[in-house]
Amino acid sequence: MDTCSFFPRTENPSPVTPVQSNRQYDEGSKRLADWTTLGVGGEAQSLIVARSEDEIVEAVRAADEAGKPVLMLGGGSNLLVADEPFAGVVVRDGRSGYTLVHDSGCGGAVVRVDAGMAWDEFVAAAVENDWSGLEALSGIPGTVGASPVQNVGAYGKEVADTIAAIRVYDRLEKRRKTLALADLEFGYRTSVLKRSTFDPSLSQGRLWGPTGRWIVLWVEFQFTHASLSLPIGYGQLAQSLGVQVGERADQRDVRAAVLELRRGKSMVLDDENRNTWSTGSFFTNPIISEDAAKQLPPDAPVFPVRKVAPAGTVPDGDSVEEGVVKVSAAWLINHSGFDRGFKLEADSEAALSSDHVLAISNTGSASLEDVARLAAAVRDGVWEKWQIELVPEPVRVGWDLPPLPATK
Repeated sequence: MDTCSFFPRTENPSPVTPVQSNRQYDEGSKRLADWTTLGVGGEAQSLIVARSEDEIVEAVRAADEAGKPVLMLGGGSNLLVADEPFAGVVVRDGRSGYTLVHDSGCGGAVVRVDAGMAWDEFVAAAVENDWSGLEALSGIPGTVGASPVQNVGAYGKEVADTIAAIRVYDRLEKRRKTLALADLEFGYRTSVLKRSTFDPSLSQGRLWGPTGRWIVLWVEFQFTHASLSLPIGYGQLAQSLGVQVGERADQRDVRAAVLELRRGKSMVLDDENRNTWSTGSFFTNPIISEDAAKQLPPDAPVFPVRKVAPAGTVPDGDSVEEGVVKVSAAWLINHSGFDRGFKLEADSEAALSSDHVLAISNTGSASLEDVARLAAAVRDGVWEKWQIELVPEPVRVGWDLPPLPATK
């Protein structure tokens, strides 16, 4: 008997419940504040909820031909949109499902997922089916299609560890194509997809606006079958689970522990908790030289930097960049005079989260200007104290932070 030809399934696996992934309650609204987890943003000139791959491609192609900017909208969790109207086309992928492409005891599972599916709905499905690899990424808001763009990661894991390929619409070549893992050039919070939003060399000198050259249509994942997680790669998570870094734990236990840790930092969406009205981590952890890191106090957390996979190669989780380290943005903020709950003015409705200094929260009806002023103050304060630049993680639509004071 060919033991690799099938994978025995548990008839009725106990369900794993997903957590909230967005705040999109009114599909008729064109006001981007209604589509973003921060609750900020002006009205879009046009907002299309596409129900098929063809509808997505046609909407983007038509906007490109008309010379209008395109914003692909996922869960709205990584967007900072100006209060002024967006004079372009917003396209929302309204699909939500996945297809099991391959499933065997030796080959594992290959799963193809609609880009519009809520991220944690798919993570919950993966944990429920013993598809190992996404459990540490539980509770992240947004959609599956957004995950490869910035190579989402948490607790020592990145989505690059499980992606096999993605299907895209190439706006430059005006056709659909499949990009293999080796084409995506994954690194810390980056990919060739993300870089195409600001690097014209990837598009024959063209810049596309808030959404880059490649529109993600579906993502294909490759999983091993296991009730156990991947090796735990983050000390706080290992401690919570009562295991050592590098050991494995039950996937469901890992998911529960991750959600508990995230809730403690207000990083799981909860409409009743205003701290969660944010974009999550506002700044990426800065990458600095090892020499610069030596100037920091001994208690400053630093981490190795996973090497960007050059074109034509697959990511290697054990390969690190030489001569540089990653330093905790939260530590830098907290040690530059900014505490949890910090506001520029007492009556401001933009504040650092009272649970985590790395998040900027909309505590009421903050405007983009309120959020931007606070972000600039924090960035400038860290620069003045440490000469380390904090870079915003979310996509900025219709605005950007001013240059650092020292570089004006």
